[in-house]
Amino acid sequence: MGVVGSLPENADLVVIGGGVGGYVAAIRASQLGMSVVLVEKEKLGGHCLNYACIPSKTLIHIADLFYSAQHADAFGISGKLSMDAKKMHAWRMSVSEKLESGVGSLCKLNGVEVIKGEASFASSERLMLTDGTEITFKKAIIATGSEPVSLKGFEFGGDIIDYKQALSLDYIPANMAIIGAGYVAVETATLYAKLGCKVHIIARSDVLSKFDKDAVALVKKRMKELGVEIHIGVEPASYAAGSLSLDNGESVAAEKLVVAVGLSPYTEGLGLEKTKVKLDSKGFVKVDGSLRTDDENILAVGDVIGQPMLAHKSIRQGVISAEVASGINSAFDNVVIPSVIFSDPEMAMAGELEGEGIKVTKFPLSGLGRAVALGKTEGFIKIAIDEDGIVRGVEIVSEDANALISEAALAIEMGASIEDIADTIHPHPTFGELMQEAAEAALGRPVHFFYGKMSGKE
Repeated sequence: MGVVGSLPENADLVVIGGGVGGYVAAIRASQLGMSVVLVEKEKLGGHCLNYACIPSKTLIHIADLFYSAQHADAFGISGKLSMDAKKMHAWRMSVSEKLESGVGSLCKLNGVEVIKGEASFASSERLMLTDGTEITFKKAIIATGSEPVSLKGFEFGGDIIDYKQALSLDYIPANMAIIGAGYVAVETATLYAKLGCKVHIIARSDVLSKFDKDAVALVKKRMKELGVEIHIGVEPASYAAGSLSLDNGESVAAEKLVVAVGLSPYTEGLGLEKTKVKLDSKGFVKVDGSLRTDDENILAVGDVIGQPMLAHKSIRQGVISAEVASGINSAFDNVVIPSVIFSDPEMAMAGELEGEGIKVTKFPLSGLGRAVALGKTEGFIKIAIDEDGIVRGVEIVSEDANALISEAALAIEMGASIEDIADTIHPHPTFGELMQEAAEAALGRPVHFFYGKMSGKE
């Protein structure tokens, strides 16, 4: 993508990085009357639209369709199916291309100047572009994101690939090994297993070790049913000729070896040393509650400032940073940042399930009519309330958990009570009823699941 409009030499705001945090910041700032330049070295939409969030969920959807159609005998559906991996890849690429084009159009319509290239700070007021052009700015927002971390002895190259490359294959490997056990590893393993690939996960501790054990147990059970082999408590030793050797003496076939051990902030070549911007001990850009760095002219958002590395966090911070840059008294003070793992079943979390005075109620999917009808009864919802009956946390393990968690996030953000949820009519039959059913149970008045004799708010 080339320059949109004429190249300015002065701007109220320069945004470095056209990912979800960057382009949102640029558009919002332009709406607020600022002249804005957005510099992106590759594709608008960044990793989310082109390499990560959107591609992975596109492929997961395709894999789910393929697998479900092959395992629908109980519904009276049978027949032989085949997968055209090149068509699948073409669809995945077309989705990213369509969204990238859409972002470009939105930037143009909002008066944002988009420049393809790399940028580095010449000072706290000047930016140098790769073609030698300098732009003087009043404010700047760093939104450069993150990059996959390599593993010593397993550097990227050849058949050793990162998650971005794993989501860009135009064929289905016969077998694959994934080093790492976080959500990227789980999502990648599950989608390829459903497409017929034999997948091994190499986990130093355990799969999704930082998440609720009840939820993880269901996800691990399902992965094993899909044929995914999880090797726990082992380390990779060497890789050659399509075979991965482990430190316990085992070896597994791996046509492709995916290294998914984390992300690191992308600050290389930004020239931060020519500004007052400071980094923390892990290399992330330090910011305050209003996303300002130690340099009064520069803000930062998204993955480059640290965990959680989630696109929706970046989007919200893009809005806030633009408002702050324009002079509005705004701050990133959201109470909760929900998260979703597109595993099988899906996992979604918002808020906290533990803490002093916190009471947790669990309602199973087996008590939900919609879940029974779809044959999706493996899962549950947990809802946590404090001593005043205010909702503090929700965890959902279910079909459509990705959509259901938004109600939970809104409830927590607004300080809703458990009665607010229980007394709100939820449409039937839907998975959305999970929230209401769990709320009713928390109030001691469950109808569709028997907990034993209950009275009051036990």
